[in-house]
Amino acid sequence: MLNFTEEQILSQVALFIWPLMRISAMFVSIPLFSIRAVPARVRLILSVAITLVIMPLLPPLPSVEMFSYTGFMMALTQLMIGLTSGFILQLVFAAVVFAGQGVALSMGLGFSMMVDPQNGQQVPVIAQLYTVTTTLIFISLDGHLMLIQMLLDSFKSLPIGIEGIDKAGIWSILEWSSRMFAGGLLLAMPVIASLLLVNIIFGVAARAAPQLQVFSVGFPVTLMLGLMLVWKTLPDALDQFSGMMSDGYDFIGQLLRL
Repeated sequence: MLNFTEEQILSQVALFIWPLMRISAMFVSIPLFSIRAVPARVRLILSVAITLVIMPLLPPLPSVEMFSYTGFMMALTQLMIGLTSGFILQLVFAAVVFAGQGVALSMGLGFSMMVDPQNGQQVPVIAQLYTVTTTLIFISLDGHLMLIQMLLDSFKSLPIGIEGIDKAGIWSILEWSSRMFAGGLLLAMPVIASLLLVNIIFGVAARAAPQLQVFSVGFPVTLMLGLMLVWKTLPDALDQFSGMMSDGYDFIGQLLRL
């Protein structure tokens, strides 16, 4: 008959729980897996499967009681590391949505809304076009697999313990989040600037010829020109998105000390 003490049972459970917290937190925030269309059961199965695979490869864990203050702080640290890893990439996709909203409002399609599967909110159709296209690029480049690999490597650079992302890392995350607006403006600026010039031209024409129905003429022209500009600038926008994604992975590597 096998006899196990409570301490032995808790140590074996901790060997599974600590890495599971970090990995499952990453699946909660990572793009593509965090959308509502992906059931929570799928994320849980993936987290458990990856945890079972990586458990034999983990460095020795500290002997800390799970139901103690130190254990509570260790749990918060693992959750923060996992959530932060996916949150950085979420900011990159948020920049794409921000750019699409700016383009849609400039070309007069701000009223045309569609449900975004990433967050379940109503966004313009142009923003949804950018989101779907960039998501396909994210999958084709194995971006999700790269992030999972980086998180698994972080168990060596950031072993399970109280030490995690320090105060300087948190401030760097806040500073890096401003790139969401800068990246969004960079993606949308060619289309917005071109449509602004067209609106200025129509404004001058309306002042020169008041009898001209600017709204009946300007809206179709702005809409067609906006669609043409989106089509022409989409390859460059996708290249810029790839660059932003690379910067995001570099920043995640700095936070995880890889």
